[in-house]
Amino acid sequence: MRLLIVEDEERLRNTLKRALEAEFFAVDTAEDGKEGSRLARINNYDLIILDNILPHKTGLEVCYEIREDKRTTPIIVLSVKTETTTKVELLNAGADDYIIKPFSFDELLARMHALLRRPKAIEEDVLRVGGIELDNISNIVKKDGKEVALTRKEYMLLKYLMTNEGTVLSRGMIMDHVWDMNADPFSNTIEAHILSLRRKLEDKSKLICTIPGRGYKLKSTKLKVAGKN
Repeated sequence: MRLLIVEDEERLRNTLKRALEAEFFAVDTAEDGKEGSRLARINNYDLIILDNILPHKTGLEVCYEIREDKRTTPIIVLSVKTETTTKVELLNAGADDYIIKPFSFDELLARMHALLRRPKAIEEDVLRVGGIELDNISNIVKKDGKEVALTRKEYMLLKYLMTNEGTVLSRGMIMDHVWDMNADPFSNTIEAHILSLRRKLEDKSKLICTIPGRGYKLKSTKLKVAGKN
């Protein structure tokens, strides 16, 4: 999943980026409201962490601009302000949650997971496709019951494929959700990671399919109901 952090305090911004990357997120950052608003409206993020007091544009203004652009990305606002009126203004502007600084990383992570589950209704604790098992809680992957050691990016790519089982995912979609904005879209990094996944998962049944000219998909192993397409 791909996140955007909009925070002008460099130390906090970098600390959050490192901590969230360790939790298997791709993370972009912005240090002011103007750049944060721009990135939020040109990229497809799964969640935005937005500071309230920012240079150039406030968190309130950024919220308004994101929602006016018809973006429904969940937004968590971080703020030192505790006044109810401030919270109400931001929630009315489109924020989904509000956390008062200082805060614990565990609390932020719990609130993030709560919001990330909301649009898709449910994110299963364990994803299973054709002998592959991915545990969203422990971040452990198994193939036919045997644990498989994956890099962080390999794990993120596999999770994206499994979450969208049976759906063709273009290179652009994969790049948007698994890599951050510093990735070179013209490199062969996706192809290299797909090859590595196939090798590590011993994908002899070719669950991970290449769709020429379109992208990749994880072959669906769900049983089809008779009479339904």
